[in-house]
Amino acid sequence: MILPGTSIIQMAWVVNDLDTAARRFSQVYGAGPFMFNRHVKLTDPRHRGRAMQTDFSLALAQAGDVQIELVEQHDDTPSVYRDLYPRGVGGFHHVAVIVPNVDKEVERYRALGFAVGSTGRFGDADFAYVDTAPATGHMVEILPNNDTIRRFFGAVRRAAEKWDGVDPIREMA
Repeated sequence: MILPGTSIIQMAWVVNDLDTAARRFSQVYGAGPFMFNRHVKLTDPRHRGRAMQTDFSLALAQAGDVQIELVEQHDDTPSVYRDLYPRGVGGFHHVAVIVPNVDKEVERYRALGFAVGSTGRFGDADFAYVDTAPATGHMVEILPNNDTIRRFFGAVRRAAEKWDGVDPIREMA
């Protein structure tokens, strides 16, 4: 259940080995290059309402109008990733949407009976994961429509537009 005018812009998987998964996704889907952000540091990360810093890395690539995100969690701290997949197990984890107001969208999901799995801040972008897994089998990541997100996702899209199909792994600056 997504607000009118809101689109799913990303599909994400939890993986056991980020480099291997990026090469596999690139080979199978022709997506790339995967832009890596290793050992991501978030501001005020919370899991199920409790302060919790998780050691994870991610890789992003564009596949047409949909972004692919791959996530590898390096530790065993409680997280939205471990909520669905224990260490050594991976699979489809979430879709992401960009909305005008993250708080209002979170409240809409709460009113539908879904719990907030995680919140935090990436740069100046507040985000939330809502645990819709009981209804859909996966979570929803809610992102703000702000300059930080547009720049970050725009860099991934531009890399894909210029990509020659060689070397699917790139480190983000």
